[in-house]
Amino acid sequence: MPSNPPNDENGESPKDPFQEMFERLLGSGAMKPGDMPAGMPVDPQSMSMMFQQIQSMMSSSGSGEPVNWELAHQNARQAAAQKGDPSVTEKQKGAVSDAMKLADLWLAEKTAFGEAPVLPSAWSRAEWIEATWQTWQEMSAPVATSVSKAMTEALTQQLPPELSQAMGGADLSGMLAGAGSMMFGMQLGQAVGALSCEVLSSTDVGIPLAKDKCALVPSNVAEFSEGLDLPASDVMLYLAIREAAHTRLFHGVPWLRQYVLDLITAFASEIHIDMERIESIARDLNPSDPSGIQDALTSGVFSPEMTPTQEATLAKLETVLALIEGWVNRVTVAATANIPSAPALTEMMARRRAEGGPAERTFGSLVGLELRPRRLREAAAFWEYLEEQRGTTERDSLWESPELLPTDEDLDDPQGFEERRGLLTASDEEMDAALEKLLSGGYDDGSGASGAEANGTEGTVSPDAGSQTSGSANNGASNSGASDDGASETGHEEDGAQGKGSSDDTDPEGPAAR
Repeated sequence: MPSNPPNDENGESPKDPFQEMFERLLGSGAMKPGDMPAGMPVDPQSMSMMFQQIQSMMSSSGSGEPVNWELAHQNARQAAAQKGDPSVTEKQKGAVSDAMKLADLWLAEKTAFGEAPVLPSAWSRAEWIEATWQTWQEMSAPVATSVSKAMTEALTQQLPPELSQAMGGADLSGMLAGAGSMMFGMQLGQAVGALSCEVLSSTDVGIPLAKDKCALVPSNVAEFSEGLDLPASDVMLYLAIREAAHTRLFHGVPWLRQYVLDLITAFASEIHIDMERIESIARDLNPSDPSGIQDALTSGVFSPEMTPTQEATLAKLETVLALIEGWVNRVTVAATANIPSAPALTEMMARRRAEGGPAERTFGSLVGLELRPRRLREAAAFWEYLEEQRGTTERDSLWESPELLPTDEDLDDPQGFEERRGLLTASDEEMDAALEKLLSGGYDDGSGASGAEANGTEGTVSPDAGSQTSGSANNGASNSGASDDGASETGHEEDGAQGKGSSDDTDPEGPAAR
């Protein structure tokens, strides 16, 4: 029987390394040695064996992955089943198929993108989970890897040095990584399972979670329709048009889906952990209250703080999501012009996407991202303006590459986008003329609207601008008309010529310069 360690100078026993570890991780609510259940081993040898068993369990459960995918998948299916997951009936399959066929007919003339070669599907909630699971792994794995690494390193540094020796040299970092893998798997599964009870289609979160698929979730569509006081067939058709529009866009723009996923990965690569924040929250957690710990995890208290690089990446992600959703909204509005309830549904969907649902926010708290288009309305207005100015074909041509997409600034000023990007759609003749003018110095006179040159030639103004007095230009004079030879404020020069220029002395290149 091992003897108790001697008291320290204050007459108190030194802290057991396990107690110190629990207090660092759980704060003041950590279990004290006297609170240990009867029969719980307290000698170092027994504790070492116990922790080695825990380590083995942790390591084998996650197979070295940042997320315990098996556990996550099980939790997702269980969460969907708990809320009920009826199988899709033949009647529902037929309704979805008919709605999709009509949707493609109505979209044919509203976009330059052709019909995607995929068969429409009707999914149960479990089928939605299965069809989208690979994408959830792609999106969450980089985030989980970064968080797991940062958490493991930070917590390992917080543990007392005596702990590793007391555990017989057990790999503490491996244990912590395994625990993190299990925790993230549980939370991710719960979030995806909850989301399966809310989503209406395969693209409802803004990107095609199921690649090369086009599908609705009839049970969720039915719940969404309840209380709307709108014909259920109208709601089904409207949602089918939105899904078909999404599918056309992502099929017609092959780079777009991976572009969004790459932005998520870039965001994850910059993740870091603020241990002071975690320790502060841990002090207030009660380990005897599992619901409190669950609430803390799902409320985002462990979400990493963003770096400037992450903020820039997130801005790009939110802009492209807004452009996607805005484009879909615009095309859907055009295609549903004959549905009386379409305006109400459009407004409802815009609010729904902008605000996000509880499950969407839960996923955001876990991976640090909320896949919401924050500038949806501005993006929809941008696409509408561009369609009015250029037509649907040129509007859709902006999706040819990421470099052609409008920026956040362009969403604020669609008309300015036309001016800034005008040469992008200019003809060869217009490009040649602009280049010739540039090489001949046509853009270098620096005279503003008057077109006057620096050789002393007076500025030319249009016949209807005779009241203006700012046209004089000798050596680039300003609007006051002052020149080196003492011209007065009214634009007169020593020879008596008026600053606005005379008809006998008009520079023939003035109009062109303007």
